[in-house]
Amino acid sequence: MSIPTSIKSLAGALLGCSLAIFIMAPATLAANEAHGQPSEVLFVAQIVLLLIVGRLLGEGMQRIGQPPIMGQLLGGILLGPSVLGALLPDIQRAIFPATGMQKGMLDAVSQLGILMLLLLTGMEIDLALIRKMRRAAASVSIAGISVPFLCGFLLGQFMPQAMLPRPEMRLITALFLGIALSISSVKIVAAVIREMNFMRRTIGQLIVASAIIDDTIGWIVIAVILGLAQRGSVELLPLSVSVIGTALFLAASLTIGQRVVSALIRWTNDSFVSELPVITTILVIMGAMALVTHAIGVHTVLGAFVAGILVGRSPILAEHIRDNLRGLIVALFMPIFFGVAGLTADLTVLRDPALLLFVGGLVLIASVGKFGGAFLGGALAGLSHREAFALACGMNARGSTEVIVATIGLSIGVLNETLYTTIVTMAFVTTMAMPPMLRWALARLPMTPEEHDRLAREALETKGFVANLERVLLGVDRSANGQFASRLAGLLSAWRPMPITVLELGPDHPAGAPPSGPVPPLETVVKNAAESALAPDEARAQRAADVTTRARDAAAEDAVAREARKGYDLLLIGVGRTTDPDGGFHKDVTRLAASFDGPLVVVEARAAHLEDPRAANVNILVPVSGTDASRRALEVALAFAKSGTAPITLLYVSGTPKHAASRHTFGSHDTYTEDAVLREAVSLADQYRIATRTVIRRNLPIDDAIAEQVKRGRHDLVVLGVRPRSVGRLFFGDVAADLLERSSSSLVFVAS
Repeated sequence: MSIPTSIKSLAGALLGCSLAIFIMAPATLAANEAHGQPSEVLFVAQIVLLLIVGRLLGEGMQRIGQPPIMGQLLGGILLGPSVLGALLPDIQRAIFPATGMQKGMLDAVSQLGILMLLLLTGMEIDLALIRKMRRAAASVSIAGISVPFLCGFLLGQFMPQAMLPRPEMRLITALFLGIALSISSVKIVAAVIREMNFMRRTIGQLIVASAIIDDTIGWIVIAVILGLAQRGSVELLPLSVSVIGTALFLAASLTIGQRVVSALIRWTNDSFVSELPVITTILVIMGAMALVTHAIGVHTVLGAFVAGILVGRSPILAEHIRDNLRGLIVALFMPIFFGVAGLTADLTVLRDPALLLFVGGLVLIASVGKFGGAFLGGALAGLSHREAFALACGMNARGSTEVIVATIGLSIGVLNETLYTTIVTMAFVTTMAMPPMLRWALARLPMTPEEHDRLAREALETKGFVANLERVLLGVDRSANGQFASRLAGLLSAWRPMPITVLELGPDHPAGAPPSGPVPPLETVVKNAAESALAPDEARAQRAADVTTRARDAAAEDAVAREARKGYDLLLIGVGRTTDPDGGFHKDVTRLAASFDGPLVVVEARAAHLEDPRAANVNILVPVSGTDASRRALEVALAFAKSGTAPITLLYVSGTPKHAASRHTFGSHDTYTEDAVLREAVSLADQYRIATRTVIRRNLPIDDAIAEQVKRGRHDLVVLGVRPRSVGRLFFGDVAADLLERSSSSLVFVAS
C-alpha cells in the first residue's frame, strides 16, 4: 500500500525534529549540569520527542489494526534502556536521565497524565448501558475478575522472594498483582468494537458494559490496595476506615455529588464569558475529588475516575467541550504518559532465561484466567458458545489500564522494575493479540432480526433532528399559549432526555379566552408532560426532566439573545401575542426569533388548547413532502405523539400551491413520488412504534388541502415544517401565513 506524499513529508519533518533533538540534547544537558540545575530546554525536548515518536508509531499501529496507545508505549520502549539505551547508552542517558530533578519534571507530567486519563475513562463510562445490560454484564465481570485475580494472587504468594521489592509486603504485592491481571481496558475494547461496527450490537454492548464494570470495580479495589500499601501493612482499623470511606465517597458522589457537579458545570457555562471555562471547572472538580480520596486513605486515581463519571453525566456538557478536553488528553497527556511508561520498562532483563520464562507464564496465566473467567460468566449469563467466545476474546485486552496500574505500583514501591517490566510486557502482548482474535470471533456472529430492527431505528435517530438536540431554550409567558408550548417542550424532552431552560418572558398575555383555574409554574408543566409521556418502566429508568427557570431581566428579545449565548440547539416560542391583527406573526415573535441563531419552533394554541393547554391527548396532522423541513416537523410531531392514543395523520398534497412562493415549502423541486414520500414517513414512524394514517389530496392548493383535512379528521394540532424567508419580519411562506390566518386548529411551525 503506497503512502501519500503528505504523510511522507510530515513523517520526514517530524523525524528531522527528532534528529535535531538527539544532536542538541546532550550538549544542552551538559551545560546545565555544570550549574547543577535541571534544564527547561531539555524538558521541552523530551516532551517534543515523546510526542513525535508516539504519534508516528501510534499512526503506524492504527494502520495495521492495533490500538494507537501501543505505538506510544512502543515509542517509549525504543527511546528507553531497552533499545536506545542498549545501542547508544550515553545519548539515551543524556536525553532521559534516570535520576535527579530532570527526571522529576517529566514524571510530574506523567503523574498528571494518569489523573487525566482516568478522568477521560470515567467520562466514557455509560451508566445507562450498564443498567441495560446489568445482569449479564455483572455475571461476566465478576467471573472475569475473580478467576484471574485468584491466579495473580496465588502467583504473588508463591513468587520467589528475590523478585519481591519488599518481602515483608508480599501480601500487598500479591493483591496488587492479582488486580493487575484481572482488569480489562475499556478503551481498547471499545475501540475495536467501534471499528467492527459492533458498538450497538447486543454482544458488543455486553462486552463494553462488562469492561466498564471491570474498570469500575478494579479502580475501587486498586484505590483500597494502594491505601494499604502506603501504610505498609494490613491493619484492621485502617482497612475498615478505607473501605467505609470509599463506600461513603461513592454513595455521596453518585447522589449529591452528581447534582453538585452538574450545577457547577451549568453555572460556569452560563455565567462566564471567557474562553472554555467549563474545561477549567472539570479539571478543578477532578483535582478536588482526587484530594478527597487521598484524604480518606485511598489513592487519588479513584477520585479522578469518579469525577470523570460525574462529569460525563452532566446534561449540558456540549459535544465541543468533550472534544476539546478529549483532544488535550489524547494529543498531549496520553503519548507522554505511555511514552514515560515505555521509558521505565527495561526489556533487557528478559535476557535472563528464567525471567523470560516467568513472563511467558505470566502472559499465559493472565490470558487463560481472564479468558476462562469471562467465558464462564458468559455461559452463566445464557450466551451461546460463539457469543461467550467473542466476549472472552474482548475481555482479554489490558492495554492502558494495566500500564497505569503498573506505573502506580512502581511509584509507591509495591512493584520493582523487574515486576513492572513483566506486567507491561504482559499488557503489551495480550493487547496486541486481542484485536485480531476479537475481529475473527465477531465476524462469526450473525445478526438477529431483533437486532436488525433496533439498529435500523438507532441509525435513523443518529441522523435525525430531535436526536441531536442537546439543550432547548423555551421562551414563554404564562398565557395559555405559553402553557401549551411548555407542555410540548416536556413531550420533546421525554422523547430524548435533554435539559430545558424556561425563560419566562412576561406576565399572562391570553391568546383568546384565558385558561380556567390557576396557572401552575411553567417548570411544573414541562416536568408533568415529560412524566406523562413515559411508560412506568421508562419513568423508573430515566432521570427526571432537567428543567431550569430563569426570570426575564431585560427586554424579551434581549433576554433571549443573552441566554442563547450560553449554547442552545433550539428555541421554542410560546407567547400570548403570536399573531398580528393585520396578519402574519406579531412583532414580539419576530423580535424573539431574530434574537436566536438556530432552529425555531413557534407555537400557536387555538380552540381546545386555549381552554385546556395542558390536555394530554392531541390529534396531530403532519403535512409531508419529502423535504428536510417536513422530515424535521415529522420528528417533532412523533415526539409530541408519544403519550397520545390517536395516530398521527400524514398528509401528502399532490397539486400546485395557491401562491408561487409556496413552492419553496412543498415544492416542485421535490423528486419523490407521493408513494415514496409517504412510505418514508410511515417507515420513520414505525421505527418509533407510532401509529400513522396516510391521506393524499390531489389537485388542491396546499393550504386548502390542509384546511380541508383538519375539518375532516378533526385534528386539533398541525405540525408544519417551514423555512424562514428574509422579508424584514418573521415569514414562513404563504402556506404558513394562510394557516396562521384561518386555521381552527393549534399550529406548530418547525423552522430550520
